[in-house]
Amino acid sequence: MGEPTVTRRTLQIEHIKIETPKRFADVEAALESNVPKLDPAVIKMLAAGDAKATAKLEQGHPLFIFLKRDHGVLLQIVGHPRKALQYDIGNPHTASKMTRHQLQAGLYAPLRVILYEDDKGDTVAEYDRPSSLFGQFGDEAVSAVGRELDDALENTLRRAME
Repeated sequence: MGEPTVTRRTLQIEHIKIETPKRFADVEAALESNVPKLDPAVIKMLAAGDAKATAKLEQGHPLFIFLKRDHGVLLQIVGHPRKALQYDIGNPHTASKMTRHQLQAGLYAPLRVILYEDDKGDTVAEYDRPSSLFGQFGDEAVSAVGRELDDALENTLRRAME
């Protein structure tokens, strides 16, 4: 067996930060009411080749919450819990539009968003711009989906933070 090959590249990623004086709990509630939680049964249906599940994802919401992690509670370890949630957000069908061309695009699908309350009490959402993540693969089919995700994610977060 040969030695593994390691390749390194430096990438330029555009980072987005959106701030609002709106209360954290209100933004959290608005985000979760606008972006439905992905039903795990849908993934099983997709894996089984269910055309109805695919059509539902194509015609339904552009984004779903795959997972929500409470990062703020982890700071209880140092005695300073904060309001901070990490979301995995995306759409399995949209991801397949990229990974069918460049499987490694799955590294960034679903997308990650952090929502937190800053020291001033304002609510902040941060994420890396999808087109800058997916553009590294040099595939126009993947890049086009990344640009669609740019708009979908920013519009979704802006609505939640208005």
